[in-house]
Amino acid sequence: MNSLKVKILGMITLIVVVIVFVVSLLEYQHQKRIITQISAQNAILLTTTLQSTIENVMMSGRSDEVFRILTRLKEKDKIENLRIFDETGRILNSAIKREIGLQVSPRELEMYKDGKRIALVRAANENSTEIFKSIAPIYNKPACHACHDARTTLLGALEIELSIKYLESYLDKEKLFMTVSMLAMVVLILVIIFFFLNTYVNRPLRAIISSMQRIEQGDFDVQTDISTSIEMKTLSDNFNMMVSKLRYYMDTTVGHERELARAQSKLSHHHEMHLMNQKLEDQLKEIENLNVGMEERIEEIEEANYRIADLASELEDKNVTLERAVARLSTLYKVGLAVNSTMESEKIFDLIVRTTVETLQAQIGYIILYNHQGRNLKVTTLLGHEVPQDTSTTIPMKPSSVSTWVIENRKPLLIPDINEFPHFDRYSALGYERKNLICAPLLVKDEIIGTITVVNKRDSSTYNAEELELLATIAAQASIAIKNAQLYDEQQATYLHTIQALVSAIEASDSYTRGHSERVTRYSVELARKLALPPERFKVIERAAILHDIGKIGIDLNLLHKEGKLSPEDIHDLQQHPVIGMKILEPIDFLQDVRLCIGQHHERYDGRGYPNRIPAGELLLESRILAIADAFDAMTSDRPYRKALPVEAAVKELVDHAGAQFDPALVPHFIELIENGTFGFSCDRESQEASLLREPRKVVPLSDYNVRAV
Repeated sequence: MNSLKVKILGMITLIVVVIVFVVSLLEYQHQKRIITQISAQNAILLTTTLQSTIENVMMSGRSDEVFRILTRLKEKDKIENLRIFDETGRILNSAIKREIGLQVSPRELEMYKDGKRIALVRAANENSTEIFKSIAPIYNKPACHACHDARTTLLGALEIELSIKYLESYLDKEKLFMTVSMLAMVVLILVIIFFFLNTYVNRPLRAIISSMQRIEQGDFDVQTDISTSIEMKTLSDNFNMMVSKLRYYMDTTVGHERELARAQSKLSHHHEMHLMNQKLEDQLKEIENLNVGMEERIEEIEEANYRIADLASELEDKNVTLERAVARLSTLYKVGLAVNSTMESEKIFDLIVRTTVETLQAQIGYIILYNHQGRNLKVTTLLGHEVPQDTSTTIPMKPSSVSTWVIENRKPLLIPDINEFPHFDRYSALGYERKNLICAPLLVKDEIIGTITVVNKRDSSTYNAEELELLATIAAQASIAIKNAQLYDEQQATYLHTIQALVSAIEASDSYTRGHSERVTRYSVELARKLALPPERFKVIERAAILHDIGKIGIDLNLLHKEGKLSPEDIHDLQQHPVIGMKILEPIDFLQDVRLCIGQHHERYDGRGYPNRIPAGELLLESRILAIADAFDAMTSDRPYRKALPVEAAVKELVDHAGAQFDPALVPHFIELIENGTFGFSCDRESQEASLLREPRKVVPLSDYNVRAV
């Protein structure tokens, strides 16, 4: 079940099933409404026709014919009953003879008096089927004056009960057909998606895995040729390049080992010769005539020693080359681990630059991002140099800039000595001197996103082509990671903007709460900044403050705008908005801390808050900050049920309830921000006391503010 293909197919299956179910349900409801409307029109038409027939029969003097007409029509399957009643509701005539003389229901009499022609009701029988009741008035015409007083306007009303049971059976058949059709369509879509995943994802990955297994078994001649997509082709080409380099390094290592074996063999031979010389020296006294020949042999041996020394030196050089190659592979491996360990842009930039600077022994390293719209360069993650406070990190593109040249030519640049390249700036716009450097472009497909640069080697030597190639390889890996991080940031921003737009739309419907989230965000962010929260937790409180009222979506607007006293049921419904907010954000993984903060922002420090009565020791610091900011804005803003409190009165409420509703350690910091004018209004001790004495106000329990803060 951990297969990527199974996960993707499962997610798509769920989405398709949900979409198909919703579309089918909406279509079924639409057809039901259309058929109901048609049946209503038919009922009105039938009533009008029958009314004319009855009036004609009565004018011709054949009143007894009315009962036979009603009885014949009652025999139809679609007609439940027909009756005629007068203004008092007494039934004058009916297709069911036992009803004559009885009273119609109050609802039918009310329909008649209100002039309502048609109504859909549920029959009071064992099946509880729905029927249309159609009522048409019978007017007193001149032809009827012989039998009825001319001053009477209405003689009675004709009522027809028309069953729609046959329509419901039609809808059931249509529903079955739609269900079968939609299931067939879902199966077809899943088959197509399965074929697509198998062709363009599963097969290429299997081919690469198979090639990797062959490499593990020692087969370095393997090559992959995958062209199902641009991404897969890029992966295949990089894999082939990696295999080629690995094969080259393995062949080089084997060659070095062979040369070492030869050198060791020669050293062994030299040792044997040395032993032989010792034996010959013992026999010099006896074999003086061989001295000259022996001296020549000694010279040859010394020459062999020199050769062995040369071979040893050459072997040492090759070992150094091998160590450099291993170091390059290790660096690439570290960079790969670094860029795949996180999706946060700042961490990726820092990991890439720090690893590159350490590997290439550079004094300074940095990444520059290219702004296509503004045609300028943004310096980010600069290591090895402090940027002056009054210096901007945004640099305009100019011909004398190394990064400008690399971006325009889309290839790396090696400058071993800046004096040999006078057309480039010796001093950077950020204030440091450049003696030698290498710069490589950050490319993703055909899009250039910036450059990576290392400046001035620590040992004062110069960079070479091998180090340029290493930086270019690092840049190729880093480009994809940086682009993915940017896309991830954009996706997060899109989620947040969408949810924030929902919150703004809800607030826009109520003039009293418009701007509430923005003000709460400002209060929360300033308090978090004063407390010096880490950047990742600062982001949590900022997002939670913006989205803390997202749960309003599930609350009735009439209840949100209610001006009178809230009932216990109203309070319970209002207190559900943190739970609703948590459910809305539950599918978004990167907002889980934000979701938890939103669920706690109405909890109290003394553990008596809602919805879960969480004690202070289990509350997030961010939720305690948000609780203060939300309550303060609720108290200082107008609401339908009361006017805004003065700032001084709101501050007093915070002080009075510190340790009960609010964190007593945070309230003084928040009040200090108010007194310093951080939020655009001031409050001091003397003005607070004077305002409270000068302006008596109606006391509203703080718990009411807390509930109404939604």
